[in-house]
Amino acid sequence: MELKKNPRANVGRNSSIYFAVGLNVMLLLTYLGLEHKTYETEAAKIDILMLTEQLEEDIPITTINIPPPPPPKQVVTQAITIVEDVEEVEETFIESTEIGQDDVIEERVVSVEEVEVEEVEEDIEVPFAVIERVPQFPGCTGTNEELRACFQQKMNEHLQKHFRYPDAAAELDIQGRVFVYFIIDKTGTVSKIKSRGPDKLLETEAERIISLLPKMAPGKQRNRAVGVPYSIPINFKLRQD
Repeated sequence: MELKKNPRANVGRNSSIYFAVGLNVMLLLTYLGLEHKTYETEAAKIDILMLTEQLEEDIPITTINIPPPPPPKQVVTQAITIVEDVEEVEETFIESTEIGQDDVIEERVVSVEEVEVEEVEEDIEVPFAVIERVPQFPGCTGTNEELRACFQQKMNEHLQKHFRYPDAAAELDIQGRVFVYFIIDKTGTVSKIKSRGPDKLLETEAERIISLLPKMAPGKQRNRAVGVPYSIPINFKLRQD
């Protein structure tokens, strides 16, 4: 059977190509439309400043009245007159005070007045262990050995009587041994109290106890009152109930 239509007159044979080209053109136009930017234009007004009138104005000339300079000072010249020396001036001669070999030295007796020599008593300190006569605690009598034992017993009694544990140290659980050093001077008074311990609270309490010691009979060395240094440890310890 023969075809009636001409193959060249077939309209749909290239439709897919036309469709693809049209689609690409539409996509391109859409992209250009989205990416296109527009700006608002404002009318700019330019003002021109005319300075011709200001430049043409004449500047007035001002005159400054400057006073004339003062006249130069006149230099007064004095005439110098030479006067002849009429009066004679006597020259003074200064004798030398140095002694030469030919000078004779006068012998003179210099009297020496009597000079009073004042004896200054030195504060002698003798240790408690070697002193001939130990300080006598009130209430102690007997030989030197008995006085020594009585002194130590009275000292222990004094510590037990006046001992008081500091409240602040007890709250902080501060314990330890305090070494107290003092001197029983030649008048029998306790002085120069020093202490060394683990805490200042304990040291203060130990010094307070020693400062309450009574006045004693001073220690003697060769029948002369002397100072006697003494040291004693005070143990601060809390009881564990």
